[in-house]
Amino acid sequence: MKVKKTEEIVAFLRPIAEEHGLELVEAAWDMRSRSLTLFVDREGGVDLVALEAFHRAVDGPLDELDPTFGAPYTLNCSSLGLDRPFKTERDFLRRLGEKIEVHLYAPLDGAKYYEGELLAFENGVIRLKTQKGEKEIPFGKTSKVCLLIEV
Repeated sequence: MKVKKTEEIVAFLRPIAEEHGLELVEAAWDMRSRSLTLFVDREGGVDLVALEAFHRAVDGPLDELDPTFGAPYTLNCSSLGLDRPFKTERDFLRRLGEKIEVHLYAPLDGAKYYEGELLAFENGVIRLKTQKGEKEIPFGKTSKVCLLIEV
């Protein structure tokens, strides 16, 4: 199935998301299921009511954009989820002061896992306040960074 690039779709739909108080963070195609998922976020989280309203708001404009060049597809709208990996500088900046977990490809100072309060993200370096003090970790050495979910 031929589809339009996700960057084009996000740019087209971003103003609609903003009208609904949401940030359209990313779009993703699943070619196996012929579905497009739009991932949205907002401060305080996204509830089902907001997702449903956003879905209804983008349905018509997406038909006009025709992201599949006439082929049928399924549209999904989703929150990012609590355990979504951090991918961009913006992901880090919106979580300053919160506890995160950092997984590494290879040990750094004897460990492949760190957790602590996110103090800063500058020039591709994560600065954490851990139980043992401050730690700087280059983002390029991480396999996954996400919020620490304490149960």
